[in-house]
Order: sequence, then C-alpha cells, then structure tokens
Amino acid sequence: MSELMNSRHGHRDLRMGLLTSASVVVLLASIGSPAQADSPDSDHLTVRIELGTQLERVESGEEQFTPPFVLRASRPAPETISPLSVPHAARYSIGGEGKISISPEESDWVFAAAIRYGRSNAAKHVRQQSYPVGYTPTILGYAFGEKNPWAAQFADTQTRYSESHVVLDFQAGRDVGLGLFGHNGSSTVNLGVRFAQFTSKSNIMFSSDPDWHFVPKYTSYLGQQLKIPNGQSYHNYYGHLLATRSFHGIGPSLSWNASAEVAGSKDQSELTFDWGINAALLFGRQKAQTHHQTTAQYHAAGGGLLAEPGRTLLYDNPATPGHIRSHSAVVPNVGGFAGLSFRAGDAKVSFGYRADFFFGAMDGGIDTRKTYDRNFYGPYATVSIGLGG
Repeated sequence: MSELMNSRHGHRDLRMGLLTSASVVVLLASIGSPAQADSPDSDHLTVRIELGTQLERVESGEEQFTPPFVLRASRPAPETISPLSVPHAARYSIGGEGKISISPEESDWVFAAAIRYGRSNAAKHVRQQSYPVGYTPTILGYAFGEKNPWAAQFADTQTRYSESHVVLDFQAGRDVGLGLFGHNGSSTVNLGVRFAQFTSKSNIMFSSDPDWHFVPKYTSYLGQQLKIPNGQSYHNYYGHLLATRSFHGIGPSLSWNASAEVAGSKDQSELTFDWGINAALLFGRQKAQTHHQTTAQYHAAGGGLLAEPGRTLLYDNPATPGHIRSHSAVVPNVGGFAGLSFRAGDAKVSFGYRADFFFGAMDGGIDTRKTYDRNFYGPYATVSIGLGG
C-alpha cells in the first residue's frame, strides 16, 4: 500500500513539475510578440540580472509535543526551567534570491523569472541535574557500608529543527504609470504564475527522573530505634517525536510594483523609493508524517540495603507509524515590500523590507491534521545590472 501511495504522490509531483515548466516556456515564448507590435526595432532586448540575499523572520507554527509526564511535576528541582520552554524552531532563515527581467525596446512590457530560497536550522540540548548524596548507615558509631545512589535527579531535553522554502515567480508585466509618480516614476502591473515549496523536520526528545530518593526503614537494635535505608525509588520518563512536513503548491499571481524618484536624474544617477504588493492563490498538497513514543517506568524501593529495586512499567505508548497524511490544499498568499534603490548607469543597488504570508500552508498536527500559517518577513538587499541590446 505504501508503495502505491508513493507512486501516486510521485505522479502528482511530476505533473506539478511539468505544469511549472510549461508556464516558463509559455512566458518566455511570448516575449517577442508584444514588442513586434510596438516598434520595428523590437528585436533589441534589455536584460537585467539581479542577485541578492535576505534575512527573514520565520513563523512556522506546529502542534506542541506534550507527553503526560511533562505536564506534571517532572523536574528535579522547582527552580529549573520547564522542558516545554526549550523546543522551538529557528526564528530566522538566511537565503538568496535571483531574478532575470527582459524588456523589449520601445515597449512597456517586462517579462521576468525570479527565485527566492531560504533555510534555517536550530538545535538545543538542555540537561538539568542534581547529584544525590550517598548514604552510610552507622550502628553504635560504626559505619555499615556505603550506599551510593543508583540514579540522579535530572531533566534532559534535546531538540533539532530544520526548515527550507523556495518561491518561484514567472510574470509578464506592463508599465501603466502614465507619469503618476513623476516624470521618471513607474507603476507596473504583473500577472503570472507562482510556485512555492516548504519543508520542515522536527526531532524532539524528553527524558527525566524527577524524584529519586532513599527510602528509610525504621528498626530496633539493642534497645535503640535506628533509621536505615531500605532501598531507592525513582521514576524514569521518556518521550520522543519525529515529524516531517511539506507543502507544494502552484497557482496564479498578481502584483503591483511602483517606483518614485527621490533625488538625481534618470540620465545620470538617481535615488528612488520602491514599493509593491503581491497576491497569489496556490493549489497544492500538504504532507505530514509523524512518529512518537512515550514511556514511563517506576523503580520501587525495597529489598534491603543492597538489593536493586523492582521495575514497574506504568505505560508504553509505542511509535505510531499510521500518522502519514496527504491532503489537497488551497493556500492564499499576500505580501509586499518597500525600499530604496540607487542607480548609476546600468547598475543598481537596492535595500528594503519584505513580507510574505501563506495562510494555512502547513499541516502542523501530530495525530490529526491541523493547519498553520507559514510567514516570512525581514530585510533584503540586491544588486542588479542591465545589459542593453
């Protein structure tokens, strides 16, 4: 059955890839047609190549893994931090971007293909531990063998997260500014196709022994009441979650980009203020695969000074391989940017702030499907150069 599911998913991914490739071919093939209607010199093209980087804040919620023992007093001391405060995905991702724009001469049309990529990793290990003091019983002032602890009080939390995202845009746009933002300003409306791919992995482990202690026994010896250790008791808790999640989607996109001159002139060098908004509707598939296990054991005291305690399995919820989900999803996407650009000749440098919001993009549930947004926002910087035909 799993092979059949993988085959079906592979066919869907193949169809999505073919659709994306077809969109690129259609857009690039249409480059020549608008220009021919505008000018006899339409075989001359202006090409602009842009490269950049961005530092983005990532919001990628998912259901919190909370084994039963974490919700109780499972920490070795009141002053230690809660294990639930440790796990979290990376807050920022670093990535790159590239764009190529083609403009036929004497034409207001612009054809562009752009890619944006980012990834982040986060790992944390917090161990809180206290060492119990050994016990040496004495009878009438004589030591009667040293009793060392079998366990330590501890709370151990290990987490590892990874995330990556790719956004591809293929657009055709036309300048409709008509001098709205000054003589050298521009206002471009773009229509095209957007493809987005998000993936994430989570690996979380909790283990703890919160309550180790010697268990005393009272006995009478030579008319004296003695307190001696009768054994040691403690709990042993363990919880582990592995989760892999993804979304692939493609759909129509619409954007509006504008620019207004702040200083300088178009003939030499200029400083411009740039801004824009974008929207898309992505049709795709969410996938999630989760496995988790929770175990608790009780090590009872008893058996005298040297006997090891007996073990009692309180519960053992094994890994559940059945939590493999795949659902069709429609994801709305909106975003925008604002920044400054400095142009000298055919070279341009841009700085700004950008945000993109993908609503309900990821299945972040553990046992059942629960959708969460995937949002990116932060500063970017790009360098571009124009190559005239």
